[in-house]
Amino acid sequence: MTMAERHLAKTSSGDRLHGQMLLLGRRARQAAELLGRASTDSKNVALRAAAQALRTSADDILSANEIDLANGRKRDLSAAMLDRLALTPERLDGIAMSLEDIAELADPVGDVMAEWQRPNGLIIQRVRVPLGVIGIIYESRPNVTADAGALCLKSGNAVILRGGSEAVESNTAIHACLVQGLTAAGLPETAIQRVPTQDREAVGILLRDMAEFVDIVVPRGGKNLIARVQADARVPVMGHLEGLCHTYIHSGADVDMACEVSVNAKMRRTGICGATETILVDEAIADTHLGPVVASLIDAGCEVRGDTRTQAADTRVKPAAESDWGHEFLDSIVAVRVVDDLDQALDYIRRYGSGHTDAIITADAVAAERFLNELDSAIVMHNASTQYADGGEFGMGAEIGIATGRIHARGPVGVEQLTSYKYVVRGTGQTRP
Repeated sequence: MTMAERHLAKTSSGDRLHGQMLLLGRRARQAAELLGRASTDSKNVALRAAAQALRTSADDILSANEIDLANGRKRDLSAAMLDRLALTPERLDGIAMSLEDIAELADPVGDVMAEWQRPNGLIIQRVRVPLGVIGIIYESRPNVTADAGALCLKSGNAVILRGGSEAVESNTAIHACLVQGLTAAGLPETAIQRVPTQDREAVGILLRDMAEFVDIVVPRGGKNLIARVQADARVPVMGHLEGLCHTYIHSGADVDMACEVSVNAKMRRTGICGATETILVDEAIADTHLGPVVASLIDAGCEVRGDTRTQAADTRVKPAAESDWGHEFLDSIVAVRVVDDLDQALDYIRRYGSGHTDAIITADAVAAERFLNELDSAIVMHNASTQYADGGEFGMGAEIGIATGRIHARGPVGVEQLTSYKYVVRGTGQTRP
């Protein structure tokens, strides 16, 4: 094949992909118009039918996931990535239960957020409406396919899903169950669509050329994915930055609680964005708390990288490099350092954190309130594991991600966060003087 022929073939392929993506967009826009008017009952029927399809198809989904895991091992994916990717019967049942939980949530569409009457007699309401068409770009986790599809459905939005290549078989199998749910409820199958190719240019087309169809993009993944989306998008982006989460053990902390919460915050699941990556220990209790906390982490299988004070507390601690501060390990590794006091802990978190989730362990109510009020992270916690940074744990059924920006939504993105609003004004013939 000549160079001219290769160029022509590449151009022709690119044109086909562009047309394919625009067709997805047109179908999503048409579906969104229907879904925005769909009844609560029909949406709930779809969600429950999809949950049942997940259970009925469990063997097929798990087999598909095994293919993804085998391919992931061949690609030398990290242990954390493989953990994110892996499905088990228990995890799959949890996904189905999440869909059923979302069905039980109140329908946000049409909710009257506020109402007031003007002196001229006009009655004004602020009413929730769907965002429209949402594009979701994500990596690794097959559960996002179900969670995102279900949350968008319940909030009246059509969605275009673009999962990562490492989970393509699992995502395809789960998506088929969502489509079964839509069909059972008589809703358009195009309300939840997958980008049917792993060609990276499909993401570029979605970000650059589909503003006519896509109202907002939600990226969920690593730093490189987020950076690309924010750089290339021509539509609004709901930011989800890396989870640089901190647990600060204040001078008023109970040592047993400090140990238990720290280990859970780091080790329950190391590959999720709510996992603690840095633990700060107050100087005033370093002699009594630092050693037990570090020992608990190491005994649980965690590698601890610490400052000189932390290294002195346990000979198994490895020296921390400067790059370890503010690093998202997503692995059984944690950075630990001693800080002078609450003020220095706050300064440290503001410097190195990503505004995701940060926690304080203390019995001192005044210190806790300062931490909760003065730290501007999307989620701040008192005496609790950062692993609770999760829409399901917040009672939202599930989440699309944890938004770390300050516009439109912050924290877990559930059904309410996937709506906007309009104003409804009712009069009796008023004219403006």
